[in-house]
Parts: sequence; structure tokens; C-alpha cells
Amino acid sequence: MNRQVPRGATVLYGISATCAAIGALLWVRDRTSSPPRVYGSYLAADGYTSSAWRVWSLAVPEGRLGLYLIAAGLVLAVAARLFSIRRD
Repeated sequence: MNRQVPRGATVLYGISATCAAIGALLWVRDRTSSPPRVYGSYLAADGYTSSAWRVWSLAVPEGRLGLYLIAAGLVLAVAARLFSIRRD
């Protein structure tokens, strides 16, 4: 029997995959990044722009935010699985 997955579960799976992917990218970026460098000398238009932009805030480092997003992705994936089982 081919059962169709409910649309709500598909949306939750998509959101959870997106959260986990962004979280993994942030975590890897935090683990492998070098100290911030200034690229202003290479850009004629932005003479005083630095590359040290923050994704979140100074209170939550990017690595920790990445782990939070990975955890949120896992929780949403479990919720989507429970949602699809409950609909059957």
C-alpha cells in the first residue's frame, strides 16, 4: 500500500531540514573560522567595511546558535514523524 504523507508533515520535514542545514553550516563556520579580517582595502566602494558580521548576537556565539538550530531541526523531524503516524 502506498500511503501519501500529509502536507503538514512534508512542511515540517522541510523546515527541520532547513534548520539543521543552516545550523550545521553555522557550527562548521564557527569551528573553522579564522580571526576576522578587514577586506576594506580590497573594496573601493566600502573602504571601512569589515568581514566580522554577526549572524545572531554577541551573547550567543555562532557555534551555539548552530547547535540550537540542529536541535530544533531534530525536534521538528520527530514532530513531523509523530504527526504523520497520528494521521494514519
